[in-house]
Amino acid sequence: MEFSHNDNNNLPLTKFESMLKTNHVLFFDSEEFENIIHHYLNQGKIALSKKAIKLGLDQHPTSINLKLFKVEIYIFEDKLDEADILLNQLYNLDPNNEEIYIQKANIFSKKDNHEQAIDVLKNALKLTDDVVDLYSLIGMEYLFLDQFENAKTYFMKCLEVDINDYSALYNIIYCFEFLNQNEEAISYLNTFLDKNPYCEVAWHQLGKQYFALKDYNKALTSYDFAIISDDTFVGAYLERGKVLEQLKLYQDAIENYTITLKLDEPTSFALLRIGCCYEKLENFELALQYYDRTVHEDPQLDKGWIAITKFHNKKGDYQKALFFINKAINIDSENIAYWKLYSQINQRLKFYEEAERGYKKAIELGNYELKTWLSRGDLLIKLGEPKTAILNFEQAIEFYPDNAELEYRLAGLYFTLKDFDKGTFYLKNGFKHNEDYSFIIEELFPRVSKDQLVKKILKQN
Repeated sequence: MEFSHNDNNNLPLTKFESMLKTNHVLFFDSEEFENIIHHYLNQGKIALSKKAIKLGLDQHPTSINLKLFKVEIYIFEDKLDEADILLNQLYNLDPNNEEIYIQKANIFSKKDNHEQAIDVLKNALKLTDDVVDLYSLIGMEYLFLDQFENAKTYFMKCLEVDINDYSALYNIIYCFEFLNQNEEAISYLNTFLDKNPYCEVAWHQLGKQYFALKDYNKALTSYDFAIISDDTFVGAYLERGKVLEQLKLYQDAIENYTITLKLDEPTSFALLRIGCCYEKLENFELALQYYDRTVHEDPQLDKGWIAITKFHNKKGDYQKALFFINKAINIDSENIAYWKLYSQINQRLKFYEEAERGYKKAIELGNYELKTWLSRGDLLIKLGEPKTAILNFEQAIEFYPDNAELEYRLAGLYFTLKDFDKGTFYLKNGFKHNEDYSFIIEELFPRVSKDQLVKKILKQN
C-alpha cells in the first residue's frame, strides 16, 4: 500500500515519524512496517528505510518480508555477501517464497552471472501465477547477455499476459531494431494492433519502423493513427514532423513541431527543427529566432550551437560565427565538433594559429579523421613549422598506413629540411600508392618540386 497525503492511509507513517522525533517506541504490526519501508524506498530515503527495518525486526524478528527488505538494502549498498548469507537463511525457512529467488537472481546479476540469474528466475516461475514481473526480469538478463532473440521472447510473454505493458513493448522493439529486423517488427506491431487498435505507443513505434525503411507515406499514416488514438501524444507530432521534413514539406513540419510547443514545455529539439525548416524555406529571420531560442532553452545541446554557427558561416558573417562557437566552447570545451568548426571559421578569417590550435585540440580529444590530420598539418606548413608538421603526419600515418596524401606531404617536408633519405623514401612510397596525388609536391612545396632529385624520382617512377 502506498501512503497518500490526502487520506488516513498515512497515519502509520505520521506515527512512525513522530516516534523518531520523540524516541518513544510505539508498536506497529509487520504490514505497517512493510508499507512504511516501501514508502521510504520509493522516495529514495535509504537512511529512514534502514531505521524502519531495524525497528520492524526488533518488534517482529521472525518476519521474512522485513528481512527481505534488509536484503534489498544490502544489495543496494553492494554488500552482496551479507545479502547472500541472509537469503540462504530465509530460503531454509521458506523455500517457496518467490521474492527470495528474485533477490538471489539480483545478486547473481550484480556479479555479472546473468545465466545463473536466469536459471533462478525460471525456477521462481514455478512458484507463482503472477509471472509478468519475472518474465520481464528474465528478458532484462538476456539483454545483459546480448541474447536479443531470447530477450524478445520473454518480453513478448509479458505482453501476452498484460497487453498494456508498454515497457515490454518498447523492449521488444529495441530487440527487433538491434537485430536489424525492421520488417519483422512491422509484422509484429501490425498483429499487436489487430488486438489493440487504439494503442498510440504501438502506432508510434510502427511509424518509426517505416521511417527507418524510408517508407515515409506509411510512416505518416502510422503517426496519424497514433494522434487519432491520443491527440496529446507529443512524440507522434515530433516524429510526424521529421517525416514531413524528409518529404520537403517544411511548412507542414513546422505546424507539427509547433503543436508540441503548445501541448508541453518547449523542447530544444522542436525549436531546432523549426529553425531548420525556416532556413530551408529561406525565412532567415525566423530561422535565427528559433536557433536563438534553442540555445537559450538548452545550452548543452550541441546541435543548437552548431546550427546557429553554421547559419552565420553560410552567410559569410564569420565574426558572428566565431562569437557563437566560442560561446559553445566555453560551455563544453570537450566537444570535438565545436573545435573543428572553430578551426574552419578561424581559417576563413586567416587566423591560422588559432585554426591550427583548434585542429590540435580535436585530435587530442580523439578525432582521428584523416581530414583533421591533413588540415592541421597543412596549417603548420603554412605557419613555417615543418618539424611539428612532420610529427603530426607521422602520427597520422600510424592510423592511415600507406596513405599517399600523407606520404607526399612527409616527402616534401623532409626534402625541405634536407633529409634526402627520408624524403626519397616517402616520395617513392607516395608514388607507388597513388601517383595521382603527386601534385601535392608542387602545390605545397613549390621549391622542392624544382629540386633535380625530386624531378628525377618522379620521372623514374
